[in-house]
Amino acid sequence: MSSKRALLSVSDKTGLEELGRALTELNIEILSTGGTARFLKEKAIPVTDVADYTGFPEMLDGRVKTLHPKIHGGILAIRSNSEHLKSLKEHSIGLIDLIIVNLYPFRQTAKKKGVSFDEVIEMIDIGGPSMLRAGSKNYKDVIVIVDPSDYPWLIEHIRKDDITEKDKLSFAAKAFNHTASYDSVISNWLNRKLDTNLPGEIHLTLNRLQPMRYGENPHQQAALYRTSDLDSHEDLRFEQLGGKELSYNNIVDMSSAYELAAEFQQPACAIIKHTNPCGAAIADSIPDAYGLAFKTDPVSSYGGICAFNGEVDEKTAKLIAETFYEVIIAPSFSTPALDIFSKKKNLRLIKVNTAAPETTQFEIHDTSFGILVQTRDILSDEMKNSRVVTKKAPAPDQMKDMDFAMKVCKHTKSNTIIVAKSLQLIGVGAGQMSRVDSAKIAIMKSNLSTKGAVGASDAFFPFADGLKVLIDAGITSVVQPGGSIRDEEVIKAADEAGIAMVFTGIRHFKH
Repeated sequence: MSSKRALLSVSDKTGLEELGRALTELNIEILSTGGTARFLKEKAIPVTDVADYTGFPEMLDGRVKTLHPKIHGGILAIRSNSEHLKSLKEHSIGLIDLIIVNLYPFRQTAKKKGVSFDEVIEMIDIGGPSMLRAGSKNYKDVIVIVDPSDYPWLIEHIRKDDITEKDKLSFAAKAFNHTASYDSVISNWLNRKLDTNLPGEIHLTLNRLQPMRYGENPHQQAALYRTSDLDSHEDLRFEQLGGKELSYNNIVDMSSAYELAAEFQQPACAIIKHTNPCGAAIADSIPDAYGLAFKTDPVSSYGGICAFNGEVDEKTAKLIAETFYEVIIAPSFSTPALDIFSKKKNLRLIKVNTAAPETTQFEIHDTSFGILVQTRDILSDEMKNSRVVTKKAPAPDQMKDMDFAMKVCKHTKSNTIIVAKSLQLIGVGAGQMSRVDSAKIAIMKSNLSTKGAVGASDAFFPFADGLKVLIDAGITSVVQPGGSIRDEEVIKAADEAGIAMVFTGIRHFKH
C-alpha cells in the first residue's frame, strides 16, 4: 500500500476499535465520517474527518458526506495510468487504497415494529454503495472490505505485504454481493409498499447457510441458502441437536413435515415420506398425537420424518425410539427425551425456531422454460365459508374432520384423496394421474376402518366414480372444492348414497 490511506465508514462497529488501532500502528491514515469518526475519536484513535479532508462540510442532514471528487477520485484513479495521476495532482487529490464500509441497517430498520416510512427511507445508503462500487471497480489498486470478520486477515496480510490481486478480486466480488443484496431488499420493500405481490422484477439474493451432503441423488451437489429479504430469518430456522449431517432430501421432507404439523393449534404430529404424509393426527397431548399418527401407516413411517408442533417429552421419545426415523423435528425436546435419543447416534434431532418467519413470501420453481413464481398457499380456514350441497348435512364432528382432512390435503401431492376420522389420518392417495386411482389407493392404504370416516379431495371430482369408491368403503361425508361441470352428477351420487358433501370453493393443488 503506497499511499497508506484508508476510509472507514461502518454501520456495524464490530471489531472497529481493534482495526483502527492496527491501522494506526501500521502508519495508515484513517479518513472517516459521522458515527464511525466519533467512535474512533472516543477510543483515542487518530482520525481525519472526511469533511476536513475534502474541505466541504457534511450537508442535508448527513445525506451528502463522501460524494466528493477528492474521495471518488482517490478511489477510482488507476495507479499505472499517468494521466490519472496527473489529474489527481492538478486537483490536489490523494490516493485512497483501502475502503472499509458496511451499509446503513436498512433491513433491520424496515423490520422494526412501528417504524415510519420516512425512517426507513433514510436508511437507504447512498455514499456507502458508491464507495464500494468505486473501490471494487478499481480492485487492482484498492482493497475493499465489507465484512468485520475479514479484519484480522486484512491486518495480518498488510503486515506481511502479501495481498495478491486475486485476494483483492475476491473482496471486490464480496462487496458487489453486499451491495446487490442491499439493493434487492430495498427494491422488494418498495414493491410491497405498492402492494405488488408479483412485481415486474423480483430480486432474490441467496446467502449460503450450510452445504448438504449431496442433492436429491449422491451425484448432485447441494447447499442450503436463505434469502436476504425482509421475511428471511438472520440465521438457520433450526438447530440440529444430534445425528448425521443433513441431506437435501432431509431438508425438503423436514419442511413438508413441519409445515403440516404447524397448521394446527392442538398438539399435532405429522410423519412424512418423500414429501407426502403417511401419518398425521391431532390430540390432547403430543404423545397421543404421535400414537395416532403412527397407526396411519406404520410400514411407510419407517425411515420417515416425524414433526411436532409442541415439545417432545419422555413418553413421546420412548414411543418414537421403537421405530427408525431419519429426522425428528419439534420446537423443543425435554431433557429426558434428549437422553433417550442420545442412544441413537444417527438420528437427526432438529429444534425448529418457531419465531422465525417464512424464508420468502414466494414459492419458486425452476423449469426448462423459465422460473415460475407464486405466492404461498396460506389459506387454511376455507371451512368457514364452505357450503353444504347435499340433502344431508354433516355433523359437527364430521366438520372438524373435514377441516383436518383439507389441511392434510394441502400438504399432499396432487391428485390427492385423504381419508380421516376422529382427527386422525386414515388413508392417503397421493400424486396420481387419475383422481379415481387416488381414491382407490387411499382406501387400499387405510390400515384402520374407513366406515363413518370423512373423505377429502384437493380438487373437484371430475366424475362420480372417485366419490363412489369412497362411498363403497363406508365414507359418510366428503369435502371438496367443487367447480366441475359435472358437480350435479357428483352431488346426485352423494344424495343417492345418503352421505353429506361440502364444497369449499378453494382448490389445493400441490405439484
